Amino acid sequence: MSTVTVSIVFQDALLRDIDRVARDEARSRSELLRAAAREYIQRRERWVAIFADGQSLAQRKRLKSRDMAAEIHAFRGAAGQRRGPNRDAP
Repeated sequence: MSTVTVSIVFQDALLRDIDRVARDEARSRSELLRAAAREYIQRRERWVAIFADGQSLAQRKRLKSRDMAAEIHAFRGAAGQRRGPNRDAP
């Protein structure tokens, strides 16, 4: 596989964080940034697929935005009941 060299501008603080993590993981800066780019692309592609599946389901079931909002609200309420009260709440 061929490679291409690119130039990227980072803020100083971000570059320090990148270098720190690369050092902690015994990687080069380039290796860390390649892994981060791959992970971002994979995550983004998964979310695109998830939203496409949701859109397809909504179209098949002829759901409107208000239907989706009601379903989300009902699910979140049921999930909260399954978890029980928030122990951190005042």
